[in-house]
Amino acid sequence: MHSCVELGAEVLQAYRSALEREESPIGREVLQTLLDNAAIAKEQQIACCQDTGTAIVYLQIGQEISWLGPPLVHSINEGVRQGYRDGYLRMSIHNPLTGENTGDNTPAVVHYDIVEGDKVTVHVLPKGGGSENMSRLGMLVPAVGVAGIRDFVVESVILAGGKACPPLIVGVGIGATADSVSWLAKRALLRPLGEHHPDATIAALEKSWLQSVNETGIGPLGMGGRTTALALHIETQGCHITGMPVAVNLQCHAHRHGIAVL
Repeated sequence: MHSCVELGAEVLQAYRSALEREESPIGREVLQTLLDNAAIAKEQQIACCQDTGTAIVYLQIGQEISWLGPPLVHSINEGVRQGYRDGYLRMSIHNPLTGENTGDNTPAVVHYDIVEGDKVTVHVLPKGGGSENMSRLGMLVPAVGVAGIRDFVVESVILAGGKACPPLIVGVGIGATADSVSWLAKRALLRPLGEHHPDATIAALEKSWLQSVNETGIGPLGMGGRTTALALHIETQGCHITGMPVAVNLQCHAHRHGIAVL
C-alpha cells in the first residue's frame, strides 16, 4: 500500500529539478500539479494515482535461505491481497479472456534471482496499465549498431506520446532473448532514480539517450516541454551473434517502488 500512496524522495526531487529547468508554462503547471498531488496523497494517505497497477514483485533471495510451509508465491499473493484490500486500492487484474475481475489484484507477477547471503530483498513495483501498454520489443540485427538501438528507443517514446503519462522513467533492455530482454527493461526501472549504470560506457549512453528523448518535446503529460523523461536506465546481457533484442519499458510519472530487506 505504502508505495501506491507515498512517492519516494528521489522522485519528488526529480520533479522539483525538472520544474526548475522546464521552460514551457503548461509544462511547469503540470509538474507543479504533480508535486501538489503527491503532497495531498501523502497527507490523506490515498493512492497518488487511481491506477494502482499490476503488482510486480522481484525477489533477490540469499542462497542460504530455506522456505517452510506453502509455496513462496502463495505468500506473495496473500501480501498483495491484503495490501490492496486494506489500502482501498483499485483492483485492476482480470481474466484476459472472460473479463472477470479477480477481486483482489492477484496474481502478482513474480521474478527472482538467487544471490549470495542469508537475506531476501523484496522489490515491489505497482505498474500502471497505461505505461505498460506502451512497452515495445524489437528483434533487431547487430548491423543497426548503437545508433540503431538509440533510434528504436527514441521512436518508442515518440509512439507512446502522452499515453504513458510523462515525465517518464525509460527502462531499456539490450541483449539476452525475446523473453529475457523484456524483464531486463523492467528491472532497469528498479534502479534508484537517476543512478547511472556502473559501466562508464553504458552510463554515457544513458545520459545521451535521455537528452535525445527530452529533445522530442513531448513534455509533461504530452503537453509539450523539455521534460519528457526524468531518467533513462539501461540493462544489458549477452546475446546470440545473429540477434540484437531490444526492449523498452516505460514507467509513468507516478514512479512507485517499494523495497524491504528480510
